[in-house]
Amino acid sequence: MGIDEDQNRRRGVRIGIASGASAFLIWGLSPAYWKMLAGVPALEIITHRMVWSFVFLLPLILISGRRGEFTSVLTNRKTMGVLLTTSLLVSVNWLIYIWAVNTGHVLQASLGYYINPLVNVLLGMVFLKERLRRPQALAVLTALAGVVCLGVSYGQFPWISISLAVSFGCYGLVRKVAAVGALVGLAVETLLLSVPALFYLVHVGLEGRGAFLSRGPGMDLILMGSALVTAVPLLLFTTGTRRLSLSTVGFLQYIAPTGMFLLGVFAYGEPFSTAQIVTFSLIWTALAVYSVDAATHCR
Repeated sequence: MGIDEDQNRRRGVRIGIASGASAFLIWGLSPAYWKMLAGVPALEIITHRMVWSFVFLLPLILISGRRGEFTSVLTNRKTMGVLLTTSLLVSVNWLIYIWAVNTGHVLQASLGYYINPLVNVLLGMVFLKERLRRPQALAVLTALAGVVCLGVSYGQFPWISISLAVSFGCYGLVRKVAAVGALVGLAVETLLLSVPALFYLVHVGLEGRGAFLSRGPGMDLILMGSALVTAVPLLLFTTGTRRLSLSTVGFLQYIAPTGMFLLGVFAYGEPFSTAQIVTFSLIWTALAVYSVDAATHCR
């Protein structure tokens, strides 16, 4: 490898790490954004997120020269069927996440995204017939012990954490089937979601229950800005993953739930019980085992 080639590779890695870390940092701090919309129902928030995200993404499709890819996807019945499924999965994930944040369950949300990589391992085993290595099996069992501990202490199933992890894991699994880029895929997904979302927003607006154009320009800008919170980190994530190994991305992804965890405990004062300490300790142990194994096998 020549000096110039090596310098370009190192520069690409630096750009990748900066982009990937920025994406996960935005996701990790996003509860602070959604908290500003605490007085708006979660369903109304995600419908705005759908509509404004498409409004933001469509010009990007045109500017980036992906118009042909976008239109070809719209005419491909099989791909549209896959993206309709992923649209429903991501909308469920968004709804549960925003509801959790604005009802004081940021810690459960963070736990869900800590669990997500381990859920991905299980989904790969069940649907893709991937075999678990011993460290992976140990990580999954340790995480399961943490979830059981939390469920027993609460006296109920930790459905917020599990629902977030499973819905996002299934989203990633199904999304693999669609041979379409991240930008175009998200644009099509938000287009599909925007149709019913727009009808809903018009309905609540006509009934006088809508937040948009009724609570001041500040609220309107925050609702419209949900497009940036959705699209910008995804674009940064795509930029980063193209330049980094899977093991590096795997380490970076823990920035997001860690940010949520710190906000939940220190900014929003959510109770952090002994059972939660045990649960998070088990999850962090599982992730350490999983990450070391991933780094070893991605060399």
